[in-house]
Amino acid sequence: MKPTAKIRVRLSKLEQILKTKTRLLIIMQDNPDPDSIASAVALRKLANNLGDVQGTITHGGTVGRAENRALVQYLGLNLRPCAEIELERFDCIAMVDAQPGTGNTSLPAGMMPDIVIDHHPLRAATRAAKFIDIRIEYGATATILLEYLIQAGIEPDIQLATALLYAIRSDTQDLGRQAIKADIEAVALLFPLANKRMLSEIQRGSVPRVYFRMLDEALRNARIYGQTIITSLATIDNPDMIAEVADLLLREDETCWTMCTGCSQGKLFISIRTSKEEGRADRVIRRVVSGKGTGGGHQTFAGGQIPLQNAAKTQCGSLEKLTQRRFLKAIGADVKHWQKLISD
Repeated sequence: MKPTAKIRVRLSKLEQILKTKTRLLIIMQDNPDPDSIASAVALRKLANNLGDVQGTITHGGTVGRAENRALVQYLGLNLRPCAEIELERFDCIAMVDAQPGTGNTSLPAGMMPDIVIDHHPLRAATRAAKFIDIRIEYGATATILLEYLIQAGIEPDIQLATALLYAIRSDTQDLGRQAIKADIEAVALLFPLANKRMLSEIQRGSVPRVYFRMLDEALRNARIYGQTIITSLATIDNPDMIAEVADLLLREDETCWTMCTGCSQGKLFISIRTSKEEGRADRVIRRVVSGKGTGGGHQTFAGGQIPLQNAAKTQCGSLEKLTQRRFLKAIGADVKHWQKLISD
């Protein structure tokens, strides 16, 4: 992973911004995944080294997935809830692995971040930021941040190297999903620096007993439509479980599309997965949430959210049915014929 002229120019511009600031707020996704977490920590380190800027990392939801909680604990992060943040105390705001207007962050409406670094498709609202680095071809935002660290002459310490390595491997499914040369080179560079024992422990993060109850409900609710599986978790406290179930169901050997939904934090969350490279899950999710909410993602995985008008179970259930119909129509599945994944 060699520095390039383009990276040097970008780093210089980022440094110019940071040198005029003193307090940086880094906003992650509401329910951050390893890529979001590691990228935020990397940007905080970069800002501290480039401009002696103090960084605070925040998000608006929960860290629910066991692996993600283990990563946060290993990094010793004191994540601040967005609701407790006094925005006026910060003179610089950054977003990593997310963008304004996506619906999956707690950036106040009408507020524009100064810095946006992401690997999801560029959104119109993002163009107003002072510094933008959007690379949709990259498998992980963590790879982009690593390039900045290298260009700045900063070698990640063992904790950050472990986090970045886990983030890239997680977002690309061990380089098997949407990974490019830069991601592969990043993994090769980070592996000797990382704590391999901690990598193993993070991957095997312990789960509470309620995890298995949610998994049981997801499997019992699962319906098979040809090569597609749909399920619902109804109302839950841990929205990360929705993506985890969608990932799990895609492992069924005759399935090439999955969708899992669930209501949490005043929203209906939707996760879509496909094993078809030409499937374009990112386009499917936009059709699913059209006119109701927001969504985005990549070719083989995507997510969305629809705000709930109230907390009634009936509204959650009706929205789940609507999104399921839209999903099946978008992928051309036979909506009339289905069977349960697990028979009663």
